[in-house]
Amino acid sequence: MANTMDLGVNEPERRRFPGLRVRGVAIAVVAPAAAGVASIPLARNGPAAAIALFLLAIVIATVAGGLWAGLLAAVLSSLGLVFLSEAQGLALQLEGTEEAVTTVVFLTVALVVGILVGGAAEERARASRREREARLLGHLSSRFVSGEVPDRVLDDFVRVLLEPFGLVSAEVHVELDGTQLRARAARSELTPGGPDSVVPLVVGPVSFGTLRVERPAGRRPLGPHEQLLLEAASKQAAAALDRARLDARARLAQLDAETNQLRAAMFSSVTHDFRTPLASIKAGVTSLLDPSAEHDPTQERELLTTILEETDRLNRLVGNILDLARIRAGALIPARNEAGLDEIAEVVVARLVPRLDDVRIVLDIDDDVPSVAVDEMQLDQVMTNLLENAARHSPPGGEVRLSVAPSDDRVIVRVTDHGPGVPVGDRERIFEAFYRGASIPDSPGTGLGLAIANAIVTAHGGRIWVEDAVGDGATFAFEIPVYAAMPRADLARAAADQQART
Repeated sequence: MANTMDLGVNEPERRRFPGLRVRGVAIAVVAPAAAGVASIPLARNGPAAAIALFLLAIVIATVAGGLWAGLLAAVLSSLGLVFLSEAQGLALQLEGTEEAVTTVVFLTVALVVGILVGGAAEERARASRREREARLLGHLSSRFVSGEVPDRVLDDFVRVLLEPFGLVSAEVHVELDGTQLRARAARSELTPGGPDSVVPLVVGPVSFGTLRVERPAGRRPLGPHEQLLLEAASKQAAAALDRARLDARARLAQLDAETNQLRAAMFSSVTHDFRTPLASIKAGVTSLLDPSAEHDPTQERELLTTILEETDRLNRLVGNILDLARIRAGALIPARNEAGLDEIAEVVVARLVPRLDDVRIVLDIDDDVPSVAVDEMQLDQVMTNLLENAARHSPPGGEVRLSVAPSDDRVIVRVTDHGPGVPVGDRERIFEAFYRGASIPDSPGTGLGLAIANAIVTAHGGRIWVEDAVGDGATFAFEIPVYAAMPRADLARAAADQQART
């Protein structure tokens, strides 16, 4: 897990001699002492064995305790060699000038060995530390570009910082486009009250907030290297917040553009659909009022019938717009009663057959269709919208079939036509307001009927969808849950429960 990563970026405690701690001093003393003890029985064979043992002690002290421990071991080894020379002078044969030269040469070699070995060890430690720091920054970078919401990314960010920096807590306060975000992580096993540090989250001139970290009680403040690493991590966090801010603004701009496009489409659709019946009504009225025009009773009846039909068309258009407004305001609440969808279908077909005389409407009802708890007027509107939509897209003289059949605990209604059909890519969007379909953008209608039907069916706890028709065309189907006959209050209560579960 990210919050348990041991990245080891803590710097050692700062002392007068960096890296020289109690452990290093102990190794620097013990290693030469052990080499001196081991050299005593070998001294009579010459100085080579003693020198080799002391050099080995220097190497061990440098590797185990660091550069300064190695240098201290080199000095102590030189003194040990001198002491061993005095104690075993005849065996080592080091006297006068020769003893001084040997001591200086040994000390020089010891210091060189200590410096080389210590430098190599410290370089290895630095490389290992840089690798761990790179892993930390890489992990943060992957989290920041993951696309998750900013508050979740910030929660992970403060958790990741705890162990690598030896923190007791880390807390970030951010303001992102007016929204206040806060994330905090802490280690309960540590005692708070130590030194703290505050790092700003800034990208260019934009300041998003601050990061505050706290060390445990009795610990030193963050060192320069740790502070630089913390600032680098904070810059990554600030860059991620800046990307999130710009992405949010881009999405808002896209939403505004889509909203404006929808408004333009609505305005164009509504004005076009208003203008057509108004033009027919005006032409008919103008002809009837023209004193120079002569009309026989048949012509007058045709003109008045046209005016009546276009007035009904305007009335339906206004009704659809008002229905859409109620839907968007959340005011579409069904007044449920026990009814049969087969009976509603019969009423709708009887009313529409004279008006939709360009197509042949066929009603197909199964036996034993159960009752449902519905708003009869709203379901009448759903079937009317689907039949009118099917008639608009059917060829002259084509068949439009309305079927009602039970299916388990639901009643399914299908309206099938033999028109151009609905492409698979449009079958979801076709139920959006003012959407006419990419394949037939100039089709008649306002693009509201299917959106209203979808909203009504959904409000009844059902669903609506498009199927492939047998041969050609399309089938629009919707289903409504079934309720057994029961008292009106119980029926309404059961319907409300079903809608809430849906």
